[in-house]
Amino acid sequence: MPLGAGLVLVVAILVFPSLAPNPYILSSGVIVLNWAVLATAWNFVGGFTGYISLGHGALAGLGGYATGLLITKAGMPSFGALIVAAILIAALAVPIGFAALRVRGASFVIVSIALVLILLLVFQSWSSVTGGSRGLVVPRPFPGMLRPEHHRVFFFLYGGLLVLALLTWWLLDRSRFGMGLKAIREDEDKAESLGTPTFAYKLTVFVVSAAFTALAGGLYALWFGDLDPVFQFSVLTGSYIVLMALLGGVRNLFGPVLGAIVVGVALEYFKAEFGSSPLHLVTTGLLLALVVMFMPDGVIPSVTALVQRLRKREQSSIREVTAADLAEQRKRDREEANT
Repeated sequence: MPLGAGLVLVVAILVFPSLAPNPYILSSGVIVLNWAVLATAWNFVGGFTGYISLGHGALAGLGGYATGLLITKAGMPSFGALIVAAILIAALAVPIGFAALRVRGASFVIVSIALVLILLLVFQSWSSVTGGSRGLVVPRPFPGMLRPEHHRVFFFLYGGLLVLALLTWWLLDRSRFGMGLKAIREDEDKAESLGTPTFAYKLTVFVVSAAFTALAGGLYALWFGDLDPVFQFSVLTGSYIVLMALLGGVRNLFGPVLGAIVVGVALEYFKAEFGSSPLHLVTTGLLLALVVMFMPDGVIPSVTALVQRLRKREQSSIREVTAADLAEQRKRDREEANT
């Protein structure tokens, strides 16, 4: 199943740019893939450990600003800056994780929101470096390239990053390290009492998640070319990421990707149809409520469970029919023997 779904995803990534009817649709595809990478990166923490972070949007913002500043201030080449920025954000995630991962539940959610708000204030106020409210303009890595081809290149870059993130998640899921993370998700105290180094495991997977999130944020900076702290450090971004992961199913490899496709396409559609009106926020809130009420485990687990129930019911019906036929046949055999 993962191999088949993975092949379908790779084929879809390869053919979509050729099927996109115009550059706007292609640019929307880049945005959806960006969401898919962010949701998958979030799932390293949320899916494995059960810790719900609303602050991952801030890590993406840090990745974008770090990439942009390394290019504009340090004169680094675009993709070299992207890699260095991801390493720096992963290193920064260590002290952030030391502080945030010592609390659980609602306290962890509050800490993650506080991180977003603090970074928003810092990047808005530090205008001499970040550009403040004016934003930061990031030079394009391919200055002579036309916009449609620019979208196409970054669509494939995001597709490659998504495949890498999914492969990493899949490998962790089958490793001893992944088993320890899932033990933390089920019962952290019990896992610790059985000898699992829970804090070290949480911190490690948080750093891995931060690295992929920073790569997605850095790619966005190179693609879009203009960073605004209000957008980059928004609690709403983290909320969208969590919604996407929950919608698809956090314990499933492709759950966040499915959620990102559904929510990402819906967001782009409502923004195109209704502009800057808050309607897309209302629909997103309603979608989140429906998911929590009717599909708390996500779409993929819910559909899988439904198929399994129908299959068991069908097999049960077949067994009942077979037993009835067998009894009828035995009855006829006895009647023939008596005659």
